[in-house]
Amino acid sequence: MEGNELRIVVAPQEFKGSLSAQEAAEAMAQGARWALPGVRIETIPLADGGPGTVEAVLAARGGHRERATVLDPLGRPVQAEWGRLDDDSAVVEMAAAAGLWRLAPQERDPRLTTTYGVGQLLLAALDARCRRLIVGLGGSATNDGGAGMASALGARLLDAAGRDLPPGGGALAQLERIDRSGLDPRLAECQVIAATDVANPLCGLEGASLVYGPQKGASPEVARQLDEALCHYAQVIERDLGSAVLEAPGAGAAGGLGAGLIAFLGAEIHPGLGVVAGLVGLRQRLEDADLLLTGEGRLDGQTGYGKTVARVARIAQELDVPVVVVPGSLGPGWEKLLPLVEGVEPVVRAAATLEESLARPAELLARTTQRALRGWLRREEIA
Repeated sequence: MEGNELRIVVAPQEFKGSLSAQEAAEAMAQGARWALPGVRIETIPLADGGPGTVEAVLAARGGHRERATVLDPLGRPVQAEWGRLDDDSAVVEMAAAAGLWRLAPQERDPRLTTTYGVGQLLLAALDARCRRLIVGLGGSATNDGGAGMASALGARLLDAAGRDLPPGGGALAQLERIDRSGLDPRLAECQVIAATDVANPLCGLEGASLVYGPQKGASPEVARQLDEALCHYAQVIERDLGSAVLEAPGAGAAGGLGAGLIAFLGAEIHPGLGVVAGLVGLRQRLEDADLLLTGEGRLDGQTGYGKTVARVARIAQELDVPVVVVPGSLGPGWEKLLPLVEGVEPVVRAAATLEESLARPAELLARTTQRALRGWLRREEIA
């Protein structure tokens, strides 16, 4: 099979800790060219709403990278980026302002951290005349249910004495009432979409606090207190705003920011990969492709439950496009993906050690992709 006869779509997500989705796509494309000189390649970096979403969308469809001064999870001014598309859409990652990456390990305390900076990013998008706001939920350092975001946008969350609550998820236990009369009126003209790869409810055993609180610095006791505070918050939201967020799928995403977006902005919650795939036209760009090359940092049992690689593979399968996956490494349960793909070739198996793969990630990903593609071609010839 000649290279110029083939059209390959390269659509990986980020390889966490080593390569962005764009860098991974470029490396895999290089490996494909080594295997098949002259091959036609289209790169589509992907993300699921978490960190890397803005970069992936701008790389795939163009737009403008914007910057704004906002407050980080502990109220310190930082520069954060967001994406403005040519159709007056804004793509905002909550993690750009309120991500766990903003804090040193000893600073993590979800009782105190706030999403105020996320609201400031949305204000920047409104000032730029964006009226379709796409908010990626992932990588958060917060557990405040989006209360900080709502405050930045003009809502007031008040205690029994009529005072504004201090920032952080812990303060929600003292919430008495919500006044949204000062909410920015431009929001009424907006469509708001929250993109997330989780469907956790706000509270309970599968909720924001108990599942994700520990990675944000919460002890078991603090996680329980935060869960109770979010449950109280949900009750006040339903009474004062008429929005039932307690059991809404995805309300628990990003420390309950999903709930805040639903309650204050009327947001719709959608799977992150579906949102990104729609923005970049993935399905249309896969039509008539001869092969999809995709990958992620670690392929394991969770991938088969709907992470980006599995979702992309299912789209390709629906279009009768074969799929080859080049992950960084394999974990327990990775075999669940096999019914969807033609081949899996991990980088770590090709490299001498994990340390080697992390030292030269782009080169080794390219070489592994070359090997994977040659293996696929041999199987095609035999078939």
